[in-house]
This record gives sequence, C-alpha cells and structure tokens, in this order.
Amino acid sequence: MVTMTDHLARIGRLAEAILPRYGFSPHARATLINHSENATYRIDDPARDGPAILRVHRRGYHSEQAIRSELQWLEALGRHDGIVTAQAIPARDGSLIQAVASDELPEPRHAVMFTFLSGQEPSEDDLLGPFERLGTVSAHMHDQARHWPLPAGFTRQVWDHDGALGRRAIWGRWQAGLGMTQAAERLFARLSDTIRQRLEKFGRAQDRFGLVHADIRLANLLVEGDVTKVIDFDDCGFGWFLYDIGTALSFIEHRSDVPELVDAWLRGYRRVATLSAEEEAEIPTFIMLRRLLLVAWIGSHHETDLARSLGAAYTEGSCDLAESYLAQYG
Repeated sequence: MVTMTDHLARIGRLAEAILPRYGFSPHARATLINHSENATYRIDDPARDGPAILRVHRRGYHSEQAIRSELQWLEALGRHDGIVTAQAIPARDGSLIQAVASDELPEPRHAVMFTFLSGQEPSEDDLLGPFERLGTVSAHMHDQARHWPLPAGFTRQVWDHDGALGRRAIWGRWQAGLGMTQAAERLFARLSDTIRQRLEKFGRAQDRFGLVHADIRLANLLVEGDVTKVIDFDDCGFGWFLYDIGTALSFIEHRSDVPELVDAWLRGYRRVATLSAEEEAEIPTFIMLRRLLLVAWIGSHHETDLARSLGAAYTEGSCDLAESYLAQYG
C-alpha cells in the first residue's frame, strides 16, 4: 500500500523532472509548500534571479480546458486596476499547461508554473486592516468579472447550492463530515434546506452572481505593506459574489470578532462598489454555505494535514453556528 508520504515523494520527483521544460538548470529544486487539491512547490534555482511556483494538479479535478480558463481570467485580472495576482509562465515550447507523467505516476497530470509573489499570509491576530483591504480587492475582482466578456470555451465549476451542498457536491457530501452524528445530520439538513431557500429568493441577477475566486481565505492572501495580493485561483468558478466574503472567513467563522471583520470588508468594498441592504443582510447565509461546504471538504480530504488538524471538532463547532443561524434565519 502506498502511503501519503510515498505518494507525495513521487509527485515531488515528478515536479523536479518537469523543470527542464521551463529552462531551469540541473541545480533547481522543488520544495513542497502546500498539498490540498493539488501539490504546490516553490522552485529555487541558483542560476535564476528569483523563485517560481509550480502547481501539479491532482487527477480528475479540472479538465485542461478548465485550467486554461482559469489562466485566461488571471491574465485579464492582471490588466485590471487594484488587483495583484500571479501569472502563468510559459514552458520552453510556449504552452502554459504541461502534461506530466513518470514510471511511478504513469497517468498524466497537468502542471502550471506561476510567477512568485512576495508577501506574508495575514496574521490571525491582526485581521481588521487586511480584511478592509481585501474588501477593496474583492470589489475590484467583482467589477472586472461583471464587465469581462468570457472567452469562447470558457468553463469553470459552479458554486451554487447544488454544487456546494447538493447533488453535484464538488467537494463531497457534508453528510460524510468527520464526527458526523445523527443529531448533527438532522441539524445540517435543516441548515442546507434553509440556505437553499434563501439563495433561491436572493436570485442570480448579473450583479449578484458571476465569476468569483471562491477560496479567498487567509492562506491565499499575501500582504506586503499596504498591498494585499490574491493567489491560488484553482477553485475559481461561478457563484454569488458575496460567497467570497464567506470564503474569506474560512476556518475562523466561530470567532467573536466576525461581525467586525465583515464590517471591515464592507468598508473596503464600498470604496469601489455598492451593496444593497438586502445583500448585506444575506452575508450570514454565505458564511454558513461555506462553513457546511468545509465540513464536506474535511470529510473528503481527511488525508491532508489541514483536514487532520481540524477533524471532528470542526463539525461539532459547526453545529453551534448552525443553531445560531437557524434561530435567526430558519
């Protein structure tokens, strides 16, 4: 049986084998920095001025066309004011997406090289400033998405209720969350149904539903001075624009200062765009949509370090949040 350690070692060897395709020297090294949906590596080469980032995709999550669509959006975002994000680096053959395989991993995987962005992940001890700046960046991204004509063949996942919590369940069924009990399952069924009903009423008007980052959590932000940079668009897709504030609060939804963080995000957002009172009032629904989706993600990704660190306690804590939400919105 191949352990996760062995599997990651094989992907690491695959990552280093692809480096010559990008013109890296034989002394270049790939260092794993994240393993979630994909394996992400920092590439350091003494023959180059600075590092790069290599993402080796897991099999079966995105088609080549979906990855190409992500890169098209990244390129367009890079031309929009107020947004700083990484860009894809072409290989020596000019292509942005490489298919890679090895004797150990014979089934081809897609890989993309990105520019390296400096900065640090925001500290959980000081989030008001970063959240306000993130609100401004989010508004710029939403503004770009509302006005950008999609290229022919553009395809990405849809993060609606069905794709998050329903029949399509992109990240797996929330019913398979770690530590799930019969009482929790009944509670989450009420929660899911309430979210569905409220989102149906909220609607999918063009100013509310479009192309979103869909995973704008702290780990996907880099702060450098007064600039907030957004990375990792691997989960970008179609959803409600306000879903982004729900994802910004990923794994910290239980904190007592969440209302203050939401207010900070809104202050930043209003510098660029407006939100109606109805939209602002629905933000708790998007926070709970994301929370229940993460219960599903932890269950379906239990082998990852992040899922193991959160475990059944995340499901248990979600019950408390669900009770509070349903008391007001259910």
